[in-house]
Amino acid sequence: MSQLPAITLRPATEADIPLLFHIYAGTREAELAMLPWTPEQKHEFLVMQFQCQHTDYHQNYADAAFDVVECAGQPVGRLYLHRRAESHHIIDIAILPEHRGAGIGTRLLTDVIAEADRAGKCVAIHVEKHNPALRLYQRLGFVEQGDSDFHFLMEHPPQIPAQTQTS
Repeated sequence: MSQLPAITLRPATEADIPLLFHIYAGTREAELAMLPWTPEQKHEFLVMQFQCQHTDYHQNYADAAFDVVECAGQPVGRLYLHRRAESHHIIDIAILPEHRGAGIGTRLLTDVIAEADRAGKCVAIHVEKHNPALRLYQRLGFVEQGDSDFHFLMEHPPQIPAQTQTS
């Protein structure tokens, strides 16, 4: 695999709302493709769902980092991370469809894992049971810690940082 250009995070602002909506809509394409709705009905549904999610996330995780992911200076996704006392909780991670499969998600996750490892914390995320990214989480060492009707709670246990290991 070729090396990825620089991946950076920047805080999302109100000016990013159209971009964040576009990223959100990209996560729902396959699901909505199965519905016999008009494009207008799908759009209105996505707007309503995005607004509810956006409001909920900001109310319930007010102290979280809500970041836009950029690759080579271009927005390609979002990473919402809540750094809790006991864990790093990934509220949401999403990559635009045209940028999936390029290693961006893997890089983001390994960076979050490394940060949590340095702090001696686990990384937690709720993953939809039919999400194709489930294999990625498993490959990176996330293990199922619980489930509901629609989601698995996945955790990556903290690893002892190399500088603190004894021989």
